[in-house]
Amino acid sequence: MSDPAQHPAADPRQRNVICVASGKGGVGKTWLSITLSHALTRQGKRVLLFDGDLGLANIDVQLGLMAERDLGGVISGRHSMAQAVTRYEGGGFDIVAGRSGSGALASLTPKQLLSLREELTLTAHRYDYVVLDLAAGVDDAVRMLAESAGTLLIVTTDEPTALTDAYAFLKLTAAKTQHPDCRIVVNLASSIDEGERTFEKLRKTAVNFLKLDPVLAGIVRRDDRVRDSIRHQISLLTRHPGSDVANDVEAVARRIVSKP
Repeated sequence: MSDPAQHPAADPRQRNVICVASGKGGVGKTWLSITLSHALTRQGKRVLLFDGDLGLANIDVQLGLMAERDLGGVISGRHSMAQAVTRYEGGGFDIVAGRSGSGALASLTPKQLLSLREELTLTAHRYDYVVLDLAAGVDDAVRMLAESAGTLLIVTTDEPTALTDAYAFLKLTAAKTQHPDCRIVVNLASSIDEGERTFEKLRKTAVNFLKLDPVLAGIVRRDDRVRDSIRHQISLLTRHPGSDVANDVEAVARRIVSKP
């Protein structure tokens, strides 16, 4: 990776970087990152999807891609971030794949993390949006990458553990960043009404205890078509366009594009 000392100091937060985060795994964060990237592309935007889950990277697996270069090579210095970009023709967007089993981001040194964030910031200038799929959890490495985001999408479900961990991520973000742009996506909702109730629980807790008022980015309903698209390694918007769950994610994308 490049040495950040070679570049002038800059605010790492980029308005066009969207970090997709969750306090816990199993909430559909990676699938949402993929589908959101495709939906933003369908809005006419140039999009890069960045797999920030180094140890359990699976964006390329979900899409049936065989990336010749990946994030592991960027970290080791074998190639640059730009050289690691792979085109996903089925969705019309670019991907920087991770490398499963290569070790978690938490194992990287602070210098490596800073350099990785710097390369991501520089690469972001080539795109309308960069969707950064973060690893689950709230460790220092995840939060350091999240600092590159202009928008933080926190994915949760109605499960108590998911809500607790989403709140923990909000708490740490509020402590680190002044006036963060935090938005909540409620995934796997049984209905729109149920999703709105889930969001209100989280929002009220954040307002009361953190003085932070996150906005609702969208509600994505539970649908077996999601599992079907993952099993066939095809983007949902290609395999099941026009389905309720596809419309839900496209609504999230429209809100992102319409809100500066």
